[in-house]
Amino acid sequence: MEPKKNPNADLEKLRSTVLLGGLVVSLLIVFAMINFKFYDVQASELGQLVVEQVEEEIIPITEQNTPPPPPPPPSAPEVLEIVEDDVEIEQEVEIDTEADAETVVETFEVVEEVVEEEIFTIVEDMPSFPGGDAALFKYLGENVSYPPAAKANGIAGKVYVNFTVAKDGSITDVKIIRGVHELLDKEAIRVVKSFPKWKPGKQRGKAVKVSYNLPITFVLK
Repeated sequence: MEPKKNPNADLEKLRSTVLLGGLVVSLLIVFAMINFKFYDVQASELGQLVVEQVEEEIIPITEQNTPPPPPPPPSAPEVLEIVEDDVEIEQEVEIDTEADAETVVETFEVVEEVVEEEIFTIVEDMPSFPGGDAALFKYLGENVSYPPAAKANGIAGKVYVNFTVAKDGSITDVKIIRGVHELLDKEAIRVVKSFPKWKPGKQRGKAVKVSYNLPITFVLK
């Protein structure tokens, strides 16, 4: 069977020719690159850097010659003046060591400063009525007498009494800090002053004075 391809169109015959031509072209390119010259830019074309050297100013060191202090003046020798017994001395002070009955002696009164004891408002152990609060309320209920004039005029309210429980438990310095009426205030003061001795307050185990506030209520029935 005969081939159908045209013998003139066969590329295999041209293969060696194409390879040879490509090799020649490649050699020419390599040769041209090897012989190509590169020119460096000289530093003279970029200008010249000029650096000025500045001399540092040298400041001379001067030394002050301080003159030494003058020597102290020579001290004059102390002259002792010896006075004979026969020579009279002016402005002689006479001290009278004898005193008679008519001599007045100046006396000074010594005043002793009295330091008031501190009155506490809050202590570690507060003072208390004998028997506690229940006994206090019972005492007030049995001893407070409602003033008839106040009852007749419908006067009622709560009276606040302040007093001091002394170190021995006695009641002192009774006063009204907020009252209602003169009649009720006087009755509240009377009852508080009639209190028996309280158990005194203590601070760090020591009995002290304590200020105490007590409200007393007057109620009409």
